[in-house]
Amino acid sequence: MAVSLPVHAEDKMSNHHATISHPYIGMWVTGDGHIRQELLPNGRYDEARGKRQSAYQGCYVVTGNHIDYWDDTGFTADGKFVDDVLYHGGMVFYREKS
Repeated sequence: MAVSLPVHAEDKMSNHHATISHPYIGMWVTGDGHIRQELLPNGRYDEARGKRQSAYQGCYVVTGNHIDYWDDTGFTADGKFVDDVLYHGGMVFYREKS
């Protein structure tokens, strides 16, 4: 299913090459580990919920410390990074430690 992104998102996504770079790429996890969201270097994300792998997938754009999401089903959301913590959708995500 193709998703129509808002015009400003399409502009931002078209400026990216196959690989993008920002300090937030990687796995982000809620404190209880139930929700795991991986921000991929190609501008896509993959979110697992509990035992359900790839529960949500879509694209994202980071501008400064703000992130905008466009799920493949058409759902949109946003979030903010503060002191290496992601606040998104009323949830708090922490960078997964290796």
